[in-house]
Amino acid sequence: MSTDASITAASPGPVKLTRGLIALFAFCCGAIVANLYYAQPITELIAPDIHMSGGTASLIVSLTQIGYALGLFFLVPLGDLLENRKLMIATALVSIVSLAAAAFAHQPDGLLAISLLIGFSSVAVQILIPLAAHLAPDESRGKVVGTIMSGLLLGILLARPISSVVAGHFGWRAVFAAAAVLMAIVTSVLALTIPRRQPDHQATYFQLIASLGHLIRTMPVLRHRSLYQALMFASFSLFWTAIPIELTRQFGLSQTAIGIFALVGAIGATSAPVAGRLADAGHTVRATLIALVVGALAYTPALIHPAWGVVGLVATGIVLDFAVQMNMVLGQREIYALHAASRNRLNALYMTSIFVGGAFGSALASPLYEHGGWTLVAGVATAFPLVALIHYLAIGRPHAARHSA
Repeated sequence: MSTDASITAASPGPVKLTRGLIALFAFCCGAIVANLYYAQPITELIAPDIHMSGGTASLIVSLTQIGYALGLFFLVPLGDLLENRKLMIATALVSIVSLAAAAFAHQPDGLLAISLLIGFSSVAVQILIPLAAHLAPDESRGKVVGTIMSGLLLGILLARPISSVVAGHFGWRAVFAAAAVLMAIVTSVLALTIPRRQPDHQATYFQLIASLGHLIRTMPVLRHRSLYQALMFASFSLFWTAIPIELTRQFGLSQTAIGIFALVGAIGATSAPVAGRLADAGHTVRATLIALVVGALAYTPALIHPAWGVVGLVATGIVLDFAVQMNMVLGQREIYALHAASRNRLNALYMTSIFVGGAFGSALASPLYEHGGWTLVAGVATAFPLVALIHYLAIGRPHAARHSA
């Protein structure tokens, strides 16, 4: 086992990464990350209720992702300095309060500020994943991370259908109230079961943050993987923020039907464990190429969806999710192998770049749709993975081949 820190269970005795503990990690990751996506399919319900214009409604989603990116950059590096379980619990408690406050918000500015805080306080998941990587043996680290990422990705994908169905029957405020209750349960689980980990790293907080620049400068693998996944996630967020608008306005789907649509998209999460196994077997270079090519082609049925109807949009959702999740796990497996003592900081930089891309994609959704409808949305969303693919073929692939040789 490769580790740089003292890891102990909540009760005395050594920690073994059992299937039960892996499943628990996956559940907690999914439940926490879902906070970022509850608002995505219901902005059309939230905006008129709090007197927000349709052109700015996607800011609810975008600011949540910006808050998450800020939390990733300023809070997650503390996982290399402070006891991990306490740090996770502290952020989860803030998340409970934020979600409860969202359920009672009545002003646009207030909800936007709360959305930022919801994102900022939902970063416990990105402390939990490096903890699992520390516990996992080298030869199965990709498999373990991939399995836990399946839980996280299912949380991302299931948050949308659950939110749609609950909002359709009980109103959008019930979504945030229920999320606050779920987070209270998750926080209790974290407090009782997650192992303690006290890092050996000695530094001040400002030295820790300053070291992020050094990691970026000296690790091209980190820079490349961050760029690819930021572009892929921009496309992902643009699609899933704009698709409820398209399904509502052009096809007249109800919130429950939109929820079913999003549920079908969850099939794409099956690529996470597959990607982990491919990485463990040394096929990262080839698998990355496949993920980027598939991502670039994902919008083909969506661009011709007047002929395909909703079926074309469903196909795009499944294929895009598969490519995005596959590329994410491949990237995580690579960066975790760079430097064990810096895993939280490496993960913070990687995930920060991803959610900056996601926030950018989400922010584009409403204005692009208002100006050019679904065709413009799909065209711009296709450009992101195309740029990633071109960079990978020109720069990233040759470097990756040398790195793995």
